[in-house]
Amino acid sequence: MDFDAIVIGSGQAGVPLATRLARGGKKVLLAERADLGGTCINTGCTPTKTLVASARAAHVARTAGRLGVRAEAVRVNFPAIIARKDGIVRSFKEGIGRRIADAAPNLRLVRGHARLVGDGVVDAGGERHRGTAIVLNVGARPVQPPIPGLRTVPWLDNRRVMQLQALPAHLVVVGGGYIGCEFAQLYRRFGAAVTIIEPGPHLLGHEDVESSEAIEQVFRDEGITLLLGARAEEVSGGSGEVSVRLSRGAAVQGSHLLVATGRRPNTDDLGCAAAGVKLDRGGFVEVDDHYRTSAPGVYAVGDCTGGPQFTHTAWDDHRLLFDVLAGRPGRGRKDRLVPYAAYTDPQVAGVGMTEREARERGVRYEVATMPFSDVVRAIETGETAGVLKVLLDPATERILGAFMVGAEAGELIHVFAALMQAGAPARAIVEMEAVHPSFAEGVQAVVMRLGRYALS
Repeated sequence: MDFDAIVIGSGQAGVPLATRLARGGKKVLLAERADLGGTCINTGCTPTKTLVASARAAHVARTAGRLGVRAEAVRVNFPAIIARKDGIVRSFKEGIGRRIADAAPNLRLVRGHARLVGDGVVDAGGERHRGTAIVLNVGARPVQPPIPGLRTVPWLDNRRVMQLQALPAHLVVVGGGYIGCEFAQLYRRFGAAVTIIEPGPHLLGHEDVESSEAIEQVFRDEGITLLLGARAEEVSGGSGEVSVRLSRGAAVQGSHLLVATGRRPNTDDLGCAAAGVKLDRGGFVEVDDHYRTSAPGVYAVGDCTGGPQFTHTAWDDHRLLFDVLAGRPGRGRKDRLVPYAAYTDPQVAGVGMTEREARERGVRYEVATMPFSDVVRAIETGETAGVLKVLLDPATERILGAFMVGAEAGELIHVFAALMQAGAPARAIVEMEAVHPSFAEGVQAVVMRLGRYALS
């Protein structure tokens, strides 16, 4: 059967793209072999942030004494927490299903594996279809690192760790990136002992050192054991008992093992070679600035392209590609700013160029930092952990990058993101009248730590 567009994968780019095209009168096929919604709804944003909310509630109750409130012993009903998470995920998936159904009859959903079999031809669910445009939104999955013994133990990834029905006694986390840190803290707050093994010198290795050190101090204060500069050399054990031998020679014993060392694209069985779609050395689909692959009429979006693996990036991919398919390409994928946030507590957020990147590229900059404890609202709420940092182009006064660790950092970062997207100078923040008392005052205050904006 012939279609105007065939979309493989129902992630956060695939669904809005397919439904918009269908509403616009195009004949569209959407193929999905697993759960509707992709990583975000099923094993990423939605379930993890639901768990983070429960973990924070437990933490706030336990530490309420710092605000003069004494709570009785806090009990975590772990099965109820998991049931709440599952219910929210289920409701979101049902919503996507209704959205797809509402786009009928122009949109046809095929449940089953889809792969490229030739020029403009896709095999989906055992049937062959031809598409004028083919869009790959196949996502990515956790990497299984080559640690000796790992295949012999029941290790967990971000999906399986959220399927546990009983709280781990001691969760050992291999990998101190964003995913590893979020799970480490939330399970610690649920009551598990937690150890993080990270080969680099700091957690969150992509961050500047101030941000990493702020989170490390919070984690230590909450009782999380950090083994930095340590590499997992071998794993052994079985159900309920695992041992990780470290590069230092010592070993860590735990009840459960979570491995969070990266993600790889789901392109292994996609048939890219048959269609002439080039992959890079990591298996990611090579695309140009307008999502075109090496095969005419084939496009790729989302995590499988090797760009930032964020839901909001994939959603923005769909907007840009929709314009390309409509014959009115505007800004390219390389022209955009990509803000991000990690939902540790306090949150970690950033946008633009880090100071480390600026030094490596030889970019001139001015920089200011400020502890989050200098924010009045943070003092009032007792949430003083963290740091704010901003980099400025001294010639244009435009912001090169902004980074923060602190309460609601994932919300505050949008002040900088909007300003940078508009190309406005930092003086706009200086001259803004900020509500008092608010966390947003800190955004203004750190900019005014730059010498040119300091009050005399």
